[in-house]
Amino acid sequence: MVQSNLDKRPLPTDEKLFSSVLLLNAKVVGLALGLIFGLGIFVATNWLVIKGGDRVGPHLILLSQYFIGYRVTFVGSLIGAAYGFTLGTICGALMGWIYNKIVRFRH
Repeated sequence: MVQSNLDKRPLPTDEKLFSSVLLLNAKVVGLALGLIFGLGIFVATNWLVIKGGDRVGPHLILLSQYFIGYRVTFVGSLIGAAYGFTLGTICGALMGWIYNKIVRFRH
């Protein structure tokens, strides 16, 4: 039996878009979110350290309630960056994993 070229024609772009759903790579999402969180804490802490003043970072110091060893200092920014990277990586990977489970369930 011979197949015609009509059977092999590609789907239009609109149909491709709506017929498939993108799955996320949970590791990459976790890595990206970890880098964003870690860099965010590092930059915010060092910004306040460079800015200086009488009371440096009264709101940011509250992170020390959750991140053991964190202070609004340069060394504290490194500790906070490590905590932020770890927390962001775990949260991002979990979000990617849950998203993929929901997509697979609905598809």
